[in-house]
Amino acid sequence: LIHDNSPRRNKPFKPVNLGAFSQMGDSNLLRSELFGHEKGAYTGAHQSAPGKFEQANGGTLLLDEISEMALELQSKLLRVLQEQEVERLGGKSVIPLNVRVLATTNRKLTEEVASGRFREDLYFRLNVFPMELPPLRARREDIIPLSHRFIKAYAAERALDLSTSAEGKLMSHGCRGNIRELGNCIHRACILASGSTITP
Repeated sequence: LIHDNSPRRNKPFKPVNLGAFSQMGDSNLLRSELFGHEKGAYTGAHQSAPGKFEQANGGTLLLDEISEMALELQSKLLRVLQEQEVERLGGKSVIPLNVRVLATTNRKLTEEVASGRFREDLYFRLNVFPMELPPLRARREDIIPLSHRFIKAYAAERALDLSTSAEGKLMSHGCRGNIRELGNCIHRACILASGSTITP
């Protein structure tokens, strides 16, 4: 939404889920994904490839779940952000960048910094314009509109609606898993619904 309503809207938007890479435990893979690599930079690098920073040049790069990034890579990310240039893995030349970076996390980064899991200098570099999205349980008025949106997405070929009692059940639920939990719940309901109405 930020990208689509900005002067960069006609340029690339590239998201990277850092949480997925942290579970793999391969820092070279994430470095390659972000910064690109040259042919032969590591085993399996059969050809050169641009990273997400290069691909997003002129546009927006979304670093999703930034708090999951390993400390060793945080320093490399900080350098790219400060210098506004990137060097591919195994490369010898720098590539100038003009990228807006959005970073998201579901953790309190100040606590991550205090515990030593997140670099303080990177935190201050990223914390230019902080925005906080409250959890779904704190904005219950969004539950039903989001549910209808999920129904359209998951039951596109069927005309499905929510019964009043199903809406009541959704509104009274705690939604600890936020929008993902709600989306999964509606997806399951779309699969199980036998008629044109989703019931509790």
